Amino acid sequence: MEVRFEEKDFLACCGSARFAHEMASAGPFRSLTDAVSAARDIWFNMVDVNGWLEAFAAHPQIGESASSTHGKSQTSAQWSKGEQSTALATATGSILQELSEWNVQYRQKFGFIFLICASGRTSSEILAELKKRYQNRPIVEFQIAAEEQMKVTELRLAKLFSEKDRVASAGDQDLARVAKKSEEDRVSIISGHFTAGPKSPSNKVPQSTAQTRPPITTHVLDVSQGHPGAGIEVHLEKWRQDCPRPVFSGLDISSWDLLGSSTTDKDGRSGPLMKIVDAVDPGLYRISFNTGKYCPSGFFPFVSIVFEIRETQKLEHFHVPLLLSPFSFTTYRGS
Repeated sequence: MEVRFEEKDFLACCGSARFAHEMASAGPFRSLTDAVSAARDIWFNMVDVNGWLEAFAAHPQIGESASSTHGKSQTSAQWSKGEQSTALATATGSILQELSEWNVQYRQKFGFIFLICASGRTSSEILAELKKRYQNRPIVEFQIAAEEQMKVTELRLAKLFSEKDRVASAGDQDLARVAKKSEEDRVSIISGHFTAGPKSPSNKVPQSTAQTRPPITTHVLDVSQGHPGAGIEVHLEKWRQDCPRPVFSGLDISSWDLLGSSTTDKDGRSGPLMKIVDAVDPGLYRISFNTGKYCPSGFFPFVSIVFEIRETQKLEHFHVPLLLSPFSFTTYRGS
């Protein structure tokens, strides 16, 4: 069954008129998964800088009532209120004042409001992230803000599909199954922002994985050129479990097991670097990029990013991007 939405529906998900138009043209969609895939392609490859800024401006300032965002749709305002509910519920007067002051500083430095997927975050967590990101260079922060906008868009697309499913499935068993599948897609794509639904009875064993992508992914952005880093070789490795936990000077190459390799595509995204699994094995992981081949005149012949996944995080998704220039690079934990 295909689901069609209007431009105004997608505009409530993301405040870019170009995004809403392209999404409406790309529809109808068979599932939330298809809609999210189209959304990411449109957002990162078709919407220009002005469209990104338009979407940023559609959000209320963090710590500000959504009702004060004049001229925006009621749906968008209501969703913003829900997304900031945890932050507002945990905010004290002093924290709200500090948030307001830092928001002003942030906007003066970068030219747009501080954007973060606030769902489930406390006001203290948001303030700490704001202070941390304020130190970024503008081009790096612009990319992070775009990633955060995409997280919000995915959340809202899930809500859009859920509402459509609830209406369409009334009294219809076939459509109810579609709604259930949409809910499963929603959880698998943005599990970091949603909790799973009711647990299955203990006497039933899941028949297949609910995940739709490997638990570790990456992409490369060439910030010196302002476009994706295409054609870069990428390796993903895991520290062998039978080896002692390494210290700073003990990252022996023989103790790493290669899990997979790929080359980034025209969008800077790597292909699958490992199998799709429900839970990733805890441990140390390393993603290495052949940056010297991509940029022979650069300072870095290759870049390796080592990170640790803990037992409590094994059900989460880890997106570890590389933001690269000839003489600097940075990374962050995405989702």
